[in-house]
Amino acid sequence: MKRQTNFDIYLEEQLKDKDFAVRFKKAGEAWDVALQLAALRKEAGLSQKELAQRVGTSQQQISRLESPSYEGHSLSTLRRVAEVLGATLHVEIQRKKISETSPFCIEC
Repeated sequence: MKRQTNFDIYLEEQLKDKDFAVRFKKAGEAWDVALQLAALRKEAGLSQKELAQRVGTSQQQISRLESPSYEGHSLSTLRRVAEVLGATLHVEIQRKKISETSPFCIEC
């Protein structure tokens, strides 16, 4: 079994805080989008500036899209970027799980 680091222990403790856990999950989702976009761009052999020109936006906007802290993604921009990179965009909305302990508490 892998030994827990101090950070693992700290994170485990922080994730007990429901508000922190929600923020942490959202940050992970933004990180995923940023990493996917950067990887697809690099795979295509494009710089941010070259991608921006093909998409019809600025290099700064591409940089923002590739930033894990950015949360202002619009579907239309993501679709245009995906199209230029030869990819497709898939958005999925899922119902939150209802807690078994309380039918009225979402993700308790």
